[in-house]
Amino acid sequence: MSVSRLRRLARSPWSDVVLAVGVSGAQVAPLLFQQSVSGLPWHWWGYVVAVGASLPLAARRRAPVVVLLLCVSFSGLYDLAEPLASQPLWYGALIALYGVAAGCPLRTRLAMLTVMCLIGLVTVGSPDTATRGIVLYVAAYALGRASAGSRAQAAALAERALRLERERRMDEERAAERERARIARDMHDVLAHSISLMVVQAEAGPVVLESAPDRASAAFDAIADTGRDALDQLRRMLSVLKDDASRSPQPTVRELPALVRQVAGAGLEVRYDVEGTPRPLPVDCDVAAYRIVQEALTNIVKHAGAARAEVRLGWHADALEVRVVDDGRGAGTFLPSGRNGTGTVLPSGGNGLIGIRERAASCGGTATAGPRADDRPGFEVSARLPVTVPGEEAAV
Repeated sequence: MSVSRLRRLARSPWSDVVLAVGVSGAQVAPLLFQQSVSGLPWHWWGYVVAVGASLPLAARRRAPVVVLLLCVSFSGLYDLAEPLASQPLWYGALIALYGVAAGCPLRTRLAMLTVMCLIGLVTVGSPDTATRGIVLYVAAYALGRASAGSRAQAAALAERALRLERERRMDEERAAERERARIARDMHDVLAHSISLMVVQAEAGPVVLESAPDRASAAFDAIADTGRDALDQLRRMLSVLKDDASRSPQPTVRELPALVRQVAGAGLEVRYDVEGTPRPLPVDCDVAAYRIVQEALTNIVKHAGAARAEVRLGWHADALEVRVVDDGRGAGTFLPSGRNGTGTVLPSGGNGLIGIRERAASCGGTATAGPRADDRPGFEVSARLPVTVPGEEAAV
């Protein structure tokens, strides 16, 4: 039988009935199996008192104080008749005192322990018997308090386990929400970037179809390549939603040259410059740098009407500075923001610039967007992302 099943049986009301019957049998046993010296049968009064000092235990959980008083009262009446078997009627009183100590308030249980000790001193003639009785009463009280403390600790541990389980589930739900938000941002970046390039290339194809068939063919090939690349990236992102799928790596800074070449295939002249020694980035910052450049180039293709753009990476001791500038008409004004900032994008900026701010802030960086800092026509997006381990080179 398992421990949990034994505990359930011990808490059952029927367990008290069984206990009362068992204690009654133990108190009556000397009357049944011992013979008197005179050979006379034991007085019937002994059977009544032995049973009366034990049967109330069946209600010890519902009325522990009343049960204790009944058990003690019957025990004190045992010697009123003769002949009787020599025995102390302590079993019922000790178990009842245990129940009072385990379940009653402090004042009640201390008062009942005091009453028990006083009764033991007054009613028992022998000092040795009185001392033994007081020791037994104190021991029963101590066992009752230990049981109550054990139950309280078990309840506290169970409550703590439930609280931790609720917190764990809430953490998992928040993590799932963050993951869904990240996937949504990545899907927006991939679709907006790829579809914008495909639209530009598709519009340019018919224009040069008759005058420059080779350029038209290259434009259509670029459309196909861009579409396949978008499908591959979407498959990688959606694979994280499947339980049996492995997580493919997200694009990072090392894929930026390929991204620049892809955008240049749409007819936009893009320059890619790197200053300083490349350094390791945290995984989230590595992905964020790629997505920020991708979103900035997508905005240039869709909104800026630019002929030229430049992607600049500046590696510093503690951060990577990303700048994307163009010579177009701009796409709204984005106020500076960082990890603790709020940031503001004027209506013409759309959701792309908001996504840039969120990506930078999510990994401890900052992002700004607006007119070029050198006062030349065009728009500039810049971000500063933290670097982790100094002194190690990272491939770009």
